[in-house]
Amino acid sequence: MDTKRFQRAVFRTVQLLCFSVLIFEVINQKEVSAWTYHYSNKTYSWNYSRAFCQKYYTDLVAIQNKNEIAYLNETIPYYNSYYWIGIRKINNKWTWVGTNKTLTEEAENWADNEPNNKRNNQDCVEIYIKSLSAPGKWNDEPCWKRKRALCYRASCQDMSCSKQGECIETIGNYTCSCYPGFYGPECEYVRECGEFDLPQHVHMNCSHPLGNFSFNSHCSFHCAEGYALNGPSELECLASGIWTNSPPQCVAVQCPALKSPEQGSMSCVQSAEAFQHQSSCSFSCEEGFELVGPEVVHCTALGVWTAPTPVCKALQCQDLPTSTKARVNCSHPFGDFRYQSTCSFTCDEGSFLVGASVLQCLDTGNWDAPFPECQAVTCAALPNPQNGEKTCVQPLGGSSYESTCWFTCHEGFSLSGPERLDCTPSGHWTGSPPTCEEVDTVSAPAPGVQCPTLIAPKQGTMSCQHHVRNFGLNTTCHFGCKAGFTLLGDSALQCRPSRQWTAAAPTCRAVKCAKLPVTEPIVMNCSNPWGNFSYGSTCSFHCPEGQLLNGSERTVCQENGQWSTTMPTCQAGPLTIQETLTYVGGAAAGTTGLVTGSILLALLRRRCRQKGKLETVFSLFSSFM
Repeated sequence: MDTKRFQRAVFRTVQLLCFSVLIFEVINQKEVSAWTYHYSNKTYSWNYSRAFCQKYYTDLVAIQNKNEIAYLNETIPYYNSYYWIGIRKINNKWTWVGTNKTLTEEAENWADNEPNNKRNNQDCVEIYIKSLSAPGKWNDEPCWKRKRALCYRASCQDMSCSKQGECIETIGNYTCSCYPGFYGPECEYVRECGEFDLPQHVHMNCSHPLGNFSFNSHCSFHCAEGYALNGPSELECLASGIWTNSPPQCVAVQCPALKSPEQGSMSCVQSAEAFQHQSSCSFSCEEGFELVGPEVVHCTALGVWTAPTPVCKALQCQDLPTSTKARVNCSHPFGDFRYQSTCSFTCDEGSFLVGASVLQCLDTGNWDAPFPECQAVTCAALPNPQNGEKTCVQPLGGSSYESTCWFTCHEGFSLSGPERLDCTPSGHWTGSPPTCEEVDTVSAPAPGVQCPTLIAPKQGTMSCQHHVRNFGLNTTCHFGCKAGFTLLGDSALQCRPSRQWTAAAPTCRAVKCAKLPVTEPIVMNCSNPWGNFSYGSTCSFHCPEGQLLNGSERTVCQENGQWSTTMPTCQAGPLTIQETLTYVGGAAAGTTGLVTGSILLALLRRRCRQKGKLETVFSLFSSFM
């Protein structure tokens, strides 16, 4: 054999010996039928020992109880530097690194006075296999020390416990701790809750991830149209095999009860029970009323009517014109100028009514007669006396009521007849017109003869300085007027030798205020004791139904010729007269005068409080009264 062949043979022999030694070094184990234990014949640090176990087996051994400790101490051979096990201090807690579980008291097996953590670096654990003083006990050690690796090969596999439980290693076997909802040796069975007996009209949708009506099954419920769910809308099968609740029921949808409108009637076509889904009701009104709202409403599947209940509203007659010059007093049982409203008309003194004195709103929405008017009383025109003068005061224009005329004669003539005539409410003067007769100078009376007696004008004053006798020659009389009136004529008269005053007696006329501009829709009624829009005239205002008075409801012509308040306006408001009557009660709505003012005012104040104006309340109150 040459040298080269010999060297190759020696090299192969050495290789085989080295490989045999390595196999003996690495693979030396004690085995149980399921979970097996293994150890290295060489010593390593803790980290290298774990890498060794993970490469050839599963991991460093994880001990679950003291039975396993006794088994290891019995089966693993003694070694003077002992063995590393798979427990280490992590976040200051002793943790099994292979299972990532914290050490339990059941598996704890520390030697006396251990762990002591000398020099604060003992984070790894050794086991004293076959130690005479502390067999199977544990001791904390620095992780860099070299010891044999004590490994295990797990018996639990991916499909152990059907992936529905925790696989727990035991000596020679494993057991399954089933998750909630599963049972069986391999956790292969799922707990079932069972199917439902569904009530009528109930529909169900279910999902069964683990089997029909089993753990984690979810069922949702809904009802057929026209029915509402009474109970839970969703159920879940729990791990205990019990549903979270009983299945729901479906009850028929029912709309709110309806009532017949006042002054109307209602007729309903109903399903099995009153006002259920698909019920319908139709409405009609009595004569003189019209329906406001739909004639028919239906009960929907949502339990609501297709529209609110309609109302019967009295037919509207034409509003009264403001040019009649008549005083009006109306009653409105169903709203301003609506069906069955009645209005009576009167005229001020000095005028007379032309037309019907009472009008009524008919069920056709028309008044039963044309609107009446007030016409002023007129007296016949008076002629000027021949050889004399006539002076007239006409506060109402023309020769009409309250006109006063004074008569005087020229020098050399004397008055025969009344010095003053007044137009009376009957349309006649208080006497016949006088004449002027020529005075006979021969038989004329001596000076000092008497002038006609004077009297103070209406609403005025008179103060006289008499000479010789009352109203004799050179008597002087001064005149004035009360507040609110102005003097028409001379403020002083003197008795002349002709037995005539220097002028006709003056009169007092009421101070005039500006004419009030009335614009729709506001309605104005005025009383004029001394003439239209004169001192003492009082005008009241109100608005049509559905509007509120913005301003004062009353104004008075004052002595300075100014109105006491400005002209109000009408604005939209939420409260109608019909609504006000509804507050008091339907029965009282048709009877005028049965509701006392204090009760009505309190109700109106409650309704109008948010408006912030008390005038609104009084405006509504006055329009109702």
